Order: sequence, then C-alpha cells, then structure tokens
Amino acid sequence: MNMQNLMAQAQRMQRDMQKKKDEIDSTLFTGNSEMVEVVFNGKKEMVSIKIKSEIASDDKEILEDMIVLASKDAIAKVDKEIEEKMGSLGGLGGLF
Repeated sequence: MNMQNLMAQAQRMQRDMQKKKDEIDSTLFTGNSEMVEVVFNGKKEMVSIKIKSEIASDDKEILEDMIVLASKDAIAKVDKEIEEKMGSLGGLGGLF
C-alpha cells in the first residue's frame, strides 16, 4: 500500500468518524426515574427536564435523587450509542 492510499484511507476514516460524532451529538437521549424525565443531547448536555405532577412539595430529597437517577440513565444511553457507533472504528472511537 502506498502512502497516498494510506492517507486517503485515513481521511475517509476521519470523515466517517466526524459524521458519526455529529449524528450522535444531534441525537436526543431520554433518561427516566419514577418521578423525573430528563433529555440530554449526545454531547451530554441537559436539554430538558420534566417533573411528574404527583410529587409532593415536601419530597425534595426524593426529587433530587430522581433527577440524579434520570440523568445517569440518559448519560448511560449516550455512552452506549457512542460505543455502538464509534466502537466499529477500533480504538479511535475513544477520541470523542
């Protein structure tokens, strides 16, 4: 394999990686707990949060725990998507 072919292959891989990263970044991931639903984008930025109306105002600690659980659920989904889409690129997927 000559150097030009190797460089062309590397550039294709780079474009493919960027395309997959852009796709993941624009995907929305919903995390749920009993009383809370959160939505994160693929950059692990929270986009929205919904608190179910049946929660009592004196359940602040429970609500805080539910937000944490729902956030962890959404981020785990982002990580899974990254692994599925970028893992096929070998060790390079860890760059994102």
